[in-house]
Amino acid sequence: MRHIRSVVRSLVVDWELADLADTLELGVSELVTNVVRHVPDRRCSLLVARLTAGVRVEVTDGSAELPRRTAELLSDAESGRGLALLDAMVDKWGVSPAPGGGKTVWFECAPEPVPLR
Repeated sequence: MRHIRSVVRSLVVDWELADLADTLELGVSELVTNVVRHVPDRRCSLLVARLTAGVRVEVTDGSAELPRRTAELLSDAESGRGLALLDAMVDKWGVSPAPGGGKTVWFECAPEPVPLR
């Protein structure tokens, strides 16, 4: 997972969007961790794409099971916070059917607007 986060950080730094690096790394970690925990073959593909106004990340796996947000978590729960965390961090996210089966979980982040002087 460290290597994946490093590649994501390198991309956004190259794109001069370093202020998004922490959010993107955490979002990618959450989605890939969900694949490792919930998809039987633990395989996925990762796409990180530069948009006109930000970055889009897609994690595609072969499982048709859709991710579920846990309605209520106990304060000492060790898992179940990933999608709630993702929802709080990114501008938008969703799930789409993948061609040939499975699903793609995606999110988008845009940099904060620069204040006018």
